[in-house]
Amino acid sequence: MANNALPDHNDTIGHAADHYTQPANATEEPPRTFLETLKYLGPSVIISATIVGSGEIVLTASLGAAVGYSMLWWILFSCWSKSILQAELTRYVVLSGDTYLRALNRVPGKIPGPKGPFAWPLALGLLGYATGLTGLGGLIGGSGQAVALFFPGLDPLVAVGFLAVLAATVLGTGSYTRLESVMLVFVVTFTVLTITGALLMQGTEFATRASDIVSGLTFEFSTTFAVLALAAYGFTGVNSGECAAYTYWCIEKGYAARIGPFDNTKEWYRRAHGWLRVLRTDVWLTLIILTAATIPFYLLGAGVLHVLGERPEGSMMIRALSNMYTNTLGPWSLWLFAVGAFCILFSSSLASVAAGARYLPDYLIEFGFLSRDRVDVRRAIIRWYCLAVPFIGFGLYAGFQRPVLMVTIAACYFAMMLPIQSAVTIYLQAKRLPKEVQPKWPARYLLRLIFVLQFILALAVIYFTVLRR
Repeated sequence: MANNALPDHNDTIGHAADHYTQPANATEEPPRTFLETLKYLGPSVIISATIVGSGEIVLTASLGAAVGYSMLWWILFSCWSKSILQAELTRYVVLSGDTYLRALNRVPGKIPGPKGPFAWPLALGLLGYATGLTGLGGLIGGSGQAVALFFPGLDPLVAVGFLAVLAATVLGTGSYTRLESVMLVFVVTFTVLTITGALLMQGTEFATRASDIVSGLTFEFSTTFAVLALAAYGFTGVNSGECAAYTYWCIEKGYAARIGPFDNTKEWYRRAHGWLRVLRTDVWLTLIILTAATIPFYLLGAGVLHVLGERPEGSMMIRALSNMYTNTLGPWSLWLFAVGAFCILFSSSLASVAAGARYLPDYLIEFGFLSRDRVDVRRAIIRWYCLAVPFIGFGLYAGFQRPVLMVTIAACYFAMMLPIQSAVTIYLQAKRLPKEVQPKWPARYLLRLIFVLQFILALAVIYFTVLRR
């Protein structure tokens, strides 16, 4: 075992950080069969509701509309390249007992704070918090536009206000179990409708041909739409915010508590490896869902909107996107698109607010404003955050009313955070995890390769969004 593995583990594991969701002595033997494993899956459902959202229906379809099929490879790369980070960051969290923000606070390089020094990644995370709220405004605004498709005389702003009330009502309890149940309905609905729309398109003049797929795998990159492409990378697949949120959902599902406090026994290692298998299964489920729901949107954008010369923008974004369906299947399909768009965007709004509610008390703890033992205060913060933030998203949308721009702002920042998360994960696994539960060499080197690629893409974001303007 590594000499410096989990040197101060007793102050974190036993999951003192998370008594508000799991008891400290909740260790449990892992499932042995696939059917038994299915009972413990669930974080993938919630995170898929966030993943398959604005990045897919807005940015992925918009990129297809802009460049045609030529960047299909880019969307596939975006979907598949970040799951290794999702899995390995969560490996560290569930084994160490740290929350995501506490993990960031273990990184060397401290900044003076009002209650004591804190690690520099926490400061970058706070900036991401602000851009994430902007993205939330785009999500809830887009879902309001989808509702307005059902009621042509309804002002979309009124619909967005109603959805803010609905979101606060659904999330006000702060219950993980309720959220998981709600998200399951949304995920199944939007996945089925998205795949159905893409399949029905194949019987029209806009059908995707094999030659279109081949042309999309030629590694062409359009610098004209570089910002849109980089934003699509930042927000499709598992973005940096969703990687962080996934760790909290795995904690609330009980993976960390079931492994239990590190005691260097054979029993602990057996539980750790068993629950890591469950975690990997959940990650694979995430990857399958997001791929199945992402690629059809790119094909619809490339096959329909690009041919028609339409770009989804401004307050008419959802109306423009609906042409992917109505121009291929006829006016009747507007309801098909509207239901799918609403499920995708509103479920993303719910999951985004719920994840932010978990970050806030953790930030207060790491900055020294809240004791980790004040479980009652943490629960209250989660509840009030869920009640208030949907209305902040509504206010931001009312000010901008440009969902694509709002989502792009958040997406570009998330793209810049990915290499930081990868670097932190590599550092903490090497420094704090026992060698017996560190990733095997394929995952270890793949994560390092992804870090290099993400670092290059982060520099590209800075160049195209700041230096080139």
